[in-house]
Amino acid sequence: MALRPLVENESFLKRAVDGGASVAFANAYPRDWPGPRGGRAIAGPPLAARGVGLLNRHEEHLATGEAVSSGLTNGGWRKFLGHDDVPEIDLEGAGRNLGSIAARHDLTLFAHYDTDTAGHAQDRAQAVAALERVDRFLGGVLETAGDQSILIVSDHGNIEDVRTGHTRNPALGVLWHGRVDEAPIDDLRQVPHLVTDILRPPTP
Repeated sequence: MALRPLVENESFLKRAVDGGASVAFANAYPRDWPGPRGGRAIAGPPLAARGVGLLNRHEEHLATGEAVSSGLTNGGWRKFLGHDDVPEIDLEGAGRNLGSIAARHDLTLFAHYDTDTAGHAQDRAQAVAALERVDRFLGGVLETAGDQSILIVSDHGNIEDVRTGHTRNPALGVLWHGRVDEAPIDDLRQVPHLVTDILRPPTP
């Protein structure tokens, strides 16, 4: 079976929505993206969001802090897309915006791609800088996310060894709920089950 229809129509976002959870996809995308010929260019996270009608945060939501740019600071929207009305914010501010969105929903998904890009660039300095940016961003998330659990996962390795492209090393899996723990997963296919467990109300 083809993978893309599964991602769009049977994702863990859909399971959560069907189960009655309040779900958000925090990434902003241009209102006309990806256009009539751009279906194959959609990455997994926005594809899953589109499948449940959550690809709905655009430039106006960035301007009010109701969405987060995949590049975090909105600089790409201003430089490459001509959205001068979108304010450029610092990394901590972007994190606080994501934390605020998450605090108002049962489940929030956010996708960040710069660490992958840095790994493929095979530039250690760029990779270190990308990780430092994520660290500052996560600091802002923790300021405003309240008592939400935060799950950080990567779909593959590459930034830990910039001499090549994707690696076969174990990918990052971190779970935060008051403290940092190794996420109890060995395989990306376990992520939906972990999310379901986190969303399930505790047994009285």
